[in-house]
Amino acid sequence: AMSAGLVGYSSSEEDEEEEGRGSRGGGAQVPPVASSGRPRLPAPAGLPGDPDPEEAVSDDSARHGGRVRGFPHERGNWATHVYLPYVAQEEFLELLELLVSRARTYVPSVAAMEEFHLSLSQCVVLRYHWIDPFVRSLRERLAAFHRFFCVADQVKVYTNQNKTRTFIGLEVSAGHFQLLELVSEVDRVLEEFDLPTFYKDPSFHISLAWCVGDLSGKLEGQCLQELQDIVDEFEDSALLLRVQWEQIRCKSGNKYFSFPLR
Repeated sequence: AMSAGLVGYSSSEEDEEEEGRGSRGGGAQVPPVASSGRPRLPAPAGLPGDPDPEEAVSDDSARHGGRVRGFPHERGNWATHVYLPYVAQEEFLELLELLVSRARTYVPSVAAMEEFHLSLSQCVVLRYHWIDPFVRSLRERLAAFHRFFCVADQVKVYTNQNKTRTFIGLEVSAGHFQLLELVSEVDRVLEEFDLPTFYKDPSFHISLAWCVGDLSGKLEGQCLQELQDIVDEFEDSALLLRVQWEQIRCKSGNKYFSFPLR
């Protein structure tokens, strides 16, 4: 039977997942050889928000900033996530710097994400031998989709499902319908593999920054208003935050698969 593991969120793609409903890199390496002499499957690299497989083995939370894995790491289980990658331009990074420095006046531990994306799935667990059929099925279902624009300009605060992380993100205010259409196709693939589908009524967003723990109380209210003002007043923010999506990506363990939009 397929085990449908539900995992927590990550942040930079490194280790946050975003965004669970709150808020949620690397080339292939040669797998190390286990003591039995068999090659070990490489552990998947996590997003912030994602499970961090390497961390899980000993689960010494002091080693990884207090993050807690959302699911136990098992040999042959690959953390898998479907998302739209967002390539940050210089101006976006300038805006991010302003937002993070302001947020730190309320919560000093806030850290900027290093990679940016908009999630189309939760982080789920795939058995190694399901990766290729999963990717094939995604490719078939996503082949007909065209490029489209979104506007992501509403600052929001998110927490992951088990409240171990808080994220500051930019929520989509236009383009929601196309995103729902994409999610419905991704959900159908997840269902084929008996994996959890995306959140009902999702808040689509690009996570910008994160911190350990549930600090949403300190970031909402006055802080959130100040962050929104920074976004609204930023030069050319209307152009900057209008994003054209060109591809969908699936990360499974340390492998990346790209699906270009037409």
